[in-house]
Amino acid sequence: MATTYPGQSAPATPSAAKVAVASFIGTTIEWYDYLVFGAATVLVFNPLFFPTLDPLAGTIAGFATLAVAFLARPLGGLVFGHFGDRIGRKKMLVLSVVLMGAGTFAVGLLPTYETIGIWAPVLLVTLRFVQGFAVGGEWGGAVVMSLEHAPPHRRAFYASFPQAGVPAGTFLSSGAFFLVTLMPEEQLLSWGWRVPFLASALLIVVGLYIRLRVTESPEFLALKKSGDLVRLPAADIFASHKRALVVGMLCMLAANAIFYLASTFFLSYGPNHLGLSRGLVLTALLVAAAIQVVTMPLFAIVADRVGPRNFLIAGCGVVAVCAFPVFLLVDTGTTAGVFAAYLLALPVLHALVYGAVAGFTAELFPPRARYTGSSVAYHLGGAVTAAPVPIVATLLLAEFGSSSAIAVYLALAAVVCGIVIALAPTPRTDAGPQPTRADDVGVAS
Repeated sequence: MATTYPGQSAPATPSAAKVAVASFIGTTIEWYDYLVFGAATVLVFNPLFFPTLDPLAGTIAGFATLAVAFLARPLGGLVFGHFGDRIGRKKMLVLSVVLMGAGTFAVGLLPTYETIGIWAPVLLVTLRFVQGFAVGGEWGGAVVMSLEHAPPHRRAFYASFPQAGVPAGTFLSSGAFFLVTLMPEEQLLSWGWRVPFLASALLIVVGLYIRLRVTESPEFLALKKSGDLVRLPAADIFASHKRALVVGMLCMLAANAIFYLASTFFLSYGPNHLGLSRGLVLTALLVAAAIQVVTMPLFAIVADRVGPRNFLIAGCGVVAVCAFPVFLLVDTGTTAGVFAAYLLALPVLHALVYGAVAGFTAELFPPRARYTGSSVAYHLGGAVTAAPVPIVATLLLAEFGSSSAIAVYLALAAVVCGIVIALAPTPRTDAGPQPTRADDVGVAS
């Protein structure tokens, strides 16, 4: 049985539930800010910020702008993780929501290429970097807070709440752009696209209120009291937990591939190659994301019962098997096919391999460096496994002219991911003295 910690009781406590819900709301706001940029990239940024490029080059340039955030996220994870492991998880979560909201609001104020020329895309890329830096501190802190408040044997479940903030943020960001795309094209490109970004000002207030009301992690307080804090958590991770770091980076391969294909690439692929309306694709994405908010924690409950490792390996197998059906469904070009593809891709496949991975990744690292380790692993992994997805898919489509090559890409990503998880070190379940090698991780009894 997993060890309990000072200030943490074995059964579920109101504090654990409160922190999990607060983490869900906070990450929903953060991911809204982050993902609204992705929707805008596909739908409006090409003519506004890259008007001198041909359609294919403009699409790739837009996706490359998205990828900039993946370069900033590991840096944000490193900085926020350092201070989260040194001075507290809560303070860093408050700072991350303010920084993210400010960056998103500023995008809504940007002049376009027509007004200031090349400086428009330069400023756009800069603000995307700010967003990536902020979200680099968000995920690890929210997951660690939920995990470290959770009772034994429910840690995957509670750690899945921040994960559910991703589809919730997808729902809100896609919904915001669905509403503004109902406007006449001229008004959309003139000022309507700015509204979803400017709305982040209200979300900053909500996020601050939520974050300031949660209590600090009991495991961090115990570490602080015992004096077991480390001066350089990153040095500890890179010196003693390299295997855990590599596994943490690659265990998101399947989840990132299916998510960014569905949430970003399909928004371009459907209208441009299948003749589908943007409204249809966005509506299917909205419905699927809303359902996934529910399926993700439900799958995490099962993961707690069978073990996160076993559950994730099985989930990778399902993704590999279903890679071709997802594309066969969307390629029908029908309303039913598009909805079926999204319902399979997000509430089933992505939820299977994403919900339980949060707790799995966080427990690869000791509590004294958990914020840093999980954040850096997650966001370095994002740079490697997520940023290239829409770009690779676009190039594969241009090269082969069909979605079959993209389906093969998704299936291979899932297989590799399952192998990585199978070779992972045993996740940590105690806050006591830690071994110095990641390969020698002990299991609490």
